[in-house]
Amino acid sequence: MATAASASPGALGAKTPVARGPSAHRTLTPPPSPAFARPSPRAAPASRRLRASLHLGGAATATSSAANGSGLHVPPTIAPLALPKMAGAMGTHKSVLLFYCEEMRDLARQVVARNDDIELRSISWRTFADGFPNLFISNAHSIRGRHVAFLASFSSPSVIFEQLSIIYALPKLFISSFTLILPFFPTGTSERMEDEGDVATAFTLARILSNIPISRGGPSSLVIFDIHALQERFFFGDSVLPCFESGIPLLKSRLQELPDSHNITIAFPDDGAWKRFYKQLQHFPMVVCNKVREGEQRIVRIKEGDPRGRHVVIVDDLVQSGGTLIECQKVLAAHGAAKVSAYVTHGIFPNNSWEKFQHDNGGTYASLTL
Repeated sequence: MATAASASPGALGAKTPVARGPSAHRTLTPPPSPAFARPSPRAAPASRRLRASLHLGGAATATSSAANGSGLHVPPTIAPLALPKMAGAMGTHKSVLLFYCEEMRDLARQVVARNDDIELRSISWRTFADGFPNLFISNAHSIRGRHVAFLASFSSPSVIFEQLSIIYALPKLFISSFTLILPFFPTGTSERMEDEGDVATAFTLARILSNIPISRGGPSSLVIFDIHALQERFFFGDSVLPCFESGIPLLKSRLQELPDSHNITIAFPDDGAWKRFYKQLQHFPMVVCNKVREGEQRIVRIKEGDPRGRHVVIVDDLVQSGGTLIECQKVLAAHGAAKVSAYVTHGIFPNNSWEKFQHDNGGTYASLTL
């Protein structure tokens, strides 16, 4: 199942480019378990979270608890969904030129290796002595009249500016079209105000992306997978064309391949997840959970549905620390579920919170292949 770097000021005068060393890039560290790469202190690396971003809905993070099996073991699937289909338009040229941020290097290479009509292009990601980006698009003259895509990862605020610099520059190089692939919209959970003075940063980021320059062929396209709140599509201006994809088709295809596919029940951790996904999964039996307050505690309870004897798959768009998933697993197991797995499109896991899935937390947790 798929779940997805300060420098001291330089002297006055010309800035001296400084190549980034390995410590300046986000890199994947060999994971303590096969399913998870060690995340940064802020969040899990997007290149792990987003293994299947380009085709079937971004990265899905999966966890499982079962007494009679290890859960859903499935390989990543990558293909160029939402990229322009222009074969033959440029003669012998490949259809799409794919640029990428450093964090998505491995994913970009996998995409190109599996698709003959996509050509990988490179960008020099360096910094000046004062820490500001020194960027260079290789062979910029050769992309004129071509269809260009950029695979981005806004995994932390520190990398957004340098990627925006590239995103704003590419459409101005006289290209035929520009597609920005941003699998995870990181400020999506901050889409509303609860008190006067709250800042809805989802709207801020949407406004920034709405100002991507138009290319020779018209407005730029923006591909996002399972954005947190569907109404956020209206945050974007008319100068960009957002395309909202989902990881649920990938989930459904994987569930059909399971030996116990006839015994699957879908569970939602809250009403919000149910409203978001139930129409796409309505041919499965369903369980809906919710949180109720008892004294000072919020406890997960089953609102409707029966998990007894079933392989229950919890479905949500994203997971932060994973606490809700674990509490849902406990209550489902207590009500007789034979096996409990979980699918989320985006696994964030700040502060190494994925580690709790390596231990026994009221059930047997097995980290699954992403």
